[in-house]
Amino acid sequence: MTCPELEQSMDEIITGFLQAIQLIVSFDPELYEIISLSLRVSGTALAISVVVGVPIGAALGLSRVRARGFITALLYTGMGLPPVVVGLFVYLMVSRSGPFGVLGWLFTPSAMIAAEVIIAFPVVAGLTMTAVQGTDPALRVQVRSLGATRWQESWTILREARIGVVAAIVAGFGSIISEVGAVMLVGGNIDGKTRTLTTAIVLNTRTGDFASAMALGIILLALAFMANVAMLQLQRRAGD
Repeated sequence: MTCPELEQSMDEIITGFLQAIQLIVSFDPELYEIISLSLRVSGTALAISVVVGVPIGAALGLSRVRARGFITALLYTGMGLPPVVVGLFVYLMVSRSGPFGVLGWLFTPSAMIAAEVIIAFPVVAGLTMTAVQGTDPALRVQVRSLGATRWQESWTILREARIGVVAAIVAGFGSIISEVGAVMLVGGNIDGKTRTLTTAIVLNTRTGDFASAMALGIILLALAFMANVAMLQLQRRAGD
């Protein structure tokens, strides 16, 4: 990269940073609408993934059924699913000719949430299962010897693995907060309806508005950083 090109790149970064600050402090309604939708979609998808994924992951980690190996392989495969493939699958499911077309979810936040749940669920469930399996086997024996019920035993093991469970939640959030391919397919990037930070960045980049794209990128990084700091604080408290 030549000096003029390097200077141009630095100018774009500085301009984007300044524009990001200007957009935030000016309380730009369009920006905050995009931020609100991004957090609502990812937050809802993460909550669903945690409510469903943590119990399933814990059950798999505690069980000794023959099918556990097969289910584990499915979870690990799901953890590596290309998001655009997930988007295509959800698109086909909720399109007018799809089995769930009657729901009218295509190009709505509901379809975006569904896609992100499919992406985050295997991460949360798989890492929770690994955390539970990593607990000391002697703990289960000790709990059983004290006359604990099946539920009490499971809850004790899950509490012991709580740091790993929080890490699973953090990883699940990281897998969807910056997602663009799936939400672009099923959401359509409609202004005022399904436009998130990631899809807005893609749009601005395609139209050559690099300063706005940089500004939105900086805001997205800041939001992801703050969310992860909050979760890490929760993980630290869980370890105390």
